Parts: sequence; structure tokens; C-alpha cells
Amino acid sequence: MDVLPKQAPDLIVATSMVDLATLRGLRPELARTPVLLYFHENQFGYPVSRQQHASIDPQMVQLYAALSATQMAFNSAWNRDSFLHGIRELTRRLPDHCPSDLAERLAAYSQVLPVPVRPIEAGEKQGDLILWNHRWEYDKAPETFAGAIEQLADSGAAFRLALLGARPGTQAPALERIRRIAADRIVIDEQVQRNEYRHWLGRANIVVSTAIHEFQGIAILEAVSAGASPLVPDGLCYSAQYPDEYRYPAGDSNALAQRLANWLEQRPAPPDVTPYLEHHLRQAWLALLQQLLD
Repeated sequence: MDVLPKQAPDLIVATSMVDLATLRGLRPELARTPVLLYFHENQFGYPVSRQQHASIDPQMVQLYAALSATQMAFNSAWNRDSFLHGIRELTRRLPDHCPSDLAERLAAYSQVLPVPVRPIEAGEKQGDLILWNHRWEYDKAPETFAGAIEQLADSGAAFRLALLGARPGTQAPALERIRRIAADRIVIDEQVQRNEYRHWLGRANIVVSTAIHEFQGIAILEAVSAGASPLVPDGLCYSAQYPDEYRYPAGDSNALAQRLANWLEQRPAPPDVTPYLEHHLRQAWLALLQQLLD
């Protein structure tokens, strides 16, 4: 509110966590400025942890922001569709004087435009290296990954692990479990700087997700751009990104372990992720921004 210049800009690009309706109300000179509201995530499709207080407020902030935007863009069809579905469900619960066609109004100026992924160069591949490059928190369901790794270790399969990603303030139980059962198989276990991160993505042959929340899955896309084959849950944004052979039943450690065992013998080639890469998306982004400026 205070740091924006007094003179209205030509265009505002805001993420969906910005309380856009309130901002435009507090700064009336912004009321006529075109706004692109970009959804990296939406509060209707985001799983709530046990530590969070259930509240409708985050959803209402995003609804009001959407209604006050000129154009909305979502990083995946799953993100857009779960948002519009959430709006429909919400309006059914509101007591009175709520427009019944809010989702349809919002859909009219919504489009899918992924975050451009800068490709990572493939390195010297290590055939038995399995990569985890996600946060070790509840929405990534690392306990499903730990269960699969335990089964894989018990089977006697030969494999190694690269455990990257941000760690919570308190140690993640799933990470501790993997350290106990597969300590001799871990080649790296830390959150690394960008250059080293790219190095390990370039070496991995298999990258795994067990997420219960994923709106675009940039970590997986980056690893695939570096030549890793993805094993991902069947659902979320992944259903539109990867063919059936790269997906396993969501939340099923047994199915994940079996697929990993098979892939350690012979993995499929990485799928094509060109539609998500920087050079492919650049023109679409420029065209949208120019349209709003015009």
C-alpha cells in the first residue's frame, strides 16, 4: 500500500496471494489500471494440514481478487478447474444474495499459462539414482515415498538416493525413516544451492513425486528437462502432463515401490516437456502482457 508510486502504473501483475480488491480500494488511483492476476495455487485446491485453522477467509480473498482483476492466468488446467469448482461449491453454501454464475463470469477471462521452466542440462547419468526434490512437508506426502523406499530396500534392489528439497523447522519423520532404513544408499541429503541442485538433477535417472497438492509441479518438470523419468501420482496437474506409464495410483506405496523396482531394471525414456519450457512459452507471455497494455 505504501511503497507503490503515487502515479498509477500501466499494468499490474499480481499473484493470487495479493489482496487485490482491498489494495485497489485503498489506492483508488489503481482502480482503472489493468491487472493480470496470476494463480500459482488456489485456496480451494490446497490441502489443509492438522496445524492449520480452517477458515473461509483465504478463499474469499482470492474470490474478491479474481472479481477485481482484468485477466486471470493459471499455471495449469488443474489449478483453474479446481478454483472454478471451488467457487461453485462456495456459492452454493452462501446464504443469500449471491450471484449463481460467479464461476462462469470468472471463467470468461481465465486462461492457462504455465510458469516457464528454464531447462537443465543433462549430466552423466547414474542408472540407479532416484531423486526426491520437494519440500519435506505434509502436502508433498513424503511418508508415501518413505514407505516405497523401505519396500525397495527390503527387496534387495540396488539403488541410490539423492534427497534434496527444503526441510521444515522440525525434522520430517519421513526423512528420518529413510535415513534409518537406507543410510548406505544416500549420496546426498540436504537443501543445496541452485548450481548444485542442477548438478544432481542432471545425474538422476528417476525422479519421484508423492504429492497430494501440486498445481504445476515445476520440480518434476525441471528434473525431466534434465533427462530424468518421472514417477508421479495419478491426479492433480500430473494427469495432463504425463502419459499413463509415468503415473501410479496416488498414495499407494506398494504400487510406487513395484514401479521403481521395474524402472531400475528398465526405465521408459523421459517424456517431452517442451510445452512448459522457457523458449516455448515466452511468446505467449509477451502476447498476454501486450494485450493488457493495449
